[in-house]
Amino acid sequence: MRRMIAGFAAMLWVAGCDNSTPVDPGGVLPAPANFYYELEPSGDPVRPMGVLLAWDPILSDALLVYRVYSRPNFNVDFGLRGETTSITFHDNGDPDLEYFVVPVDVGGLEGIASLSVIIDERLRLESPAWIVGTSLDEGIFLAWADNPFASEPAGFKQYRVYSASFSLDDPVCGVWGLEGTTIAPEFISSALPNGQPRCFGVTAESIEGWESMWSDIWADTPRPDSRNVAMWAMESDATLAGFRFWRDANSDGIASRSELGLVLDGTRSDLDFRISRDLSGRFWFEPVRSGTGMLDMGPVEDLTSIDFAPELGYSTGQHEAKVGFGYVFEMDGGDGFARYGGLRVSHVGTEYMIFDWSFQTDPGNPELAPGGGVKTTGTKGIIVPR
Repeated sequence: MRRMIAGFAAMLWVAGCDNSTPVDPGGVLPAPANFYYELEPSGDPVRPMGVLLAWDPILSDALLVYRVYSRPNFNVDFGLRGETTSITFHDNGDPDLEYFVVPVDVGGLEGIASLSVIIDERLRLESPAWIVGTSLDEGIFLAWADNPFASEPAGFKQYRVYSASFSLDDPVCGVWGLEGTTIAPEFISSALPNGQPRCFGVTAESIEGWESMWSDIWADTPRPDSRNVAMWAMESDATLAGFRFWRDANSDGIASRSELGLVLDGTRSDLDFRISRDLSGRFWFEPVRSGTGMLDMGPVEDLTSIDFAPELGYSTGQHEAKVGFGYVFEMDGGDGFARYGGLRVSHVGTEYMIFDWSFQTDPGNPELAPGGGVKTTGTKGIIVPR
């Protein structure tokens, strides 16, 4: 069911238009039924890309074309917008306020006009009340308030998700583009380069194509991670007791997959940490290389529960490895910027432990998981070039 606001009745057009040809009630083409419109969203809520008009066909051999009339406001007369042999008409750019369509027969006689439709911005939905994101490996999970649907389910069509480049050094969003659409209040933006921040914003689209105002802008950064990594204690197998989040083997400054999450010999001096076991059977993290500290975050539900890496509180001392606990590591990136890694222990046995880890490849960026992103005042510009 469409929520169109109908305008003038068909017979008003016959009486009001500049058409002096007598109307033969037996031969006049009928009014096109079910005349409606659908806007083309642009990302700018007040400036759609255009409007698509559509109506039911008139099945008559006498039909030649349809004429579309419009006017920009209620204070002026209708003017001819165009003709078409189709049952649709695309009006590019900012749409007029009101439209109707009239069939024309082979003799040039205009038939009965359809009801008009009013392109009514009052049908625009609410904007999503909030938005949050979760940093993933080569992706960002977004979630937002579902209030546009909840407030008017009959008028809701879908959500539109937009993204743009972003830099922590210059916190202004770049050129926006459409990421995708969804009917659910959540979305995963995938196949994104790790370590490259992006801005995200969401609008709600009505069944007529009206876009709501934007949600807040959320900035987030994908980062690599891995699940169920096994490491042995030094006392069990020293060759598998060391770990390095990132070792830049070719010194190119780029964190490639083969350089991330390395389980190494625990006797090395270039490790981020090694694992040892005391006489009581407890496992311990031991930071190794210079510039590496760690912080106990306490019990966490999941690796993604570790949000921003804290600014302070890191120590170079040993920390007990406890099941269900999260830990954050701050490491010297060798370029004047710190690097941050997250870790959650899922199992501690008698000889080895199992954990999940994440690492932020963007220099100095503390984002590790949900809440790691931030609201930003980045520009909500026009999305699609007009």
